[in-house]
Amino acid sequence: MSDRVVCRPGGRSARIQASVHQAVEDLLREVGRAELTVPMVAARAGVTPSTLYRRWGDLTHLLADVSAQRLQPDQALPDSGDWRADLRAWTEQYADEMSSKLGRQMLRDVISASVETGIANNCRAFVVQQIASICARGGDTLDAESVIEQVVSPILYRILFDDRPADRAFCGRLLDRVLD
Repeated sequence: MSDRVVCRPGGRSARIQASVHQAVEDLLREVGRAELTVPMVAARAGVTPSTLYRRWGDLTHLLADVSAQRLQPDQALPDSGDWRADLRAWTEQYADEMSSKLGRQMLRDVISASVETGIANNCRAFVVQQIASICARGGDTLDAESVIEQVVSPILYRILFDDRPADRAFCGRLLDRVLD
């Protein structure tokens, strides 16, 4: 299964992936998740259903791949000159985005894909890279893994499994503990 979700830098494979991802996003807006099928996506993307099954395996993995792509950062990291303030701003934005209806659904899509696809690992890598980049500005005072374990993980737990919000106050308390 691990070879089904492949991201290549260009060529036919990249064009197919872009076309399929766009088809999924368009159809989700038009017909919704409950009505979405692999044949619908294939028809909209201009490929055969067997192309989708060969590459993604099933609709669950395709949705997870599209969600993982959406979870990639689309803007530059904050750099105010104060790495602690930048980490706080990143954390609050991350919690806001992941707490949204779309963010929660994307997280569920990624979680629903089997570990063998590597989709969850790719999402984790995006987050680690962003945090590590911000933490590097502060020297050796804080590492990305500590932020993942003590800040990001509790935020995700709250978003996915708790009724309480992952609001700014909650994020602030988590950050204060890891920064002290």
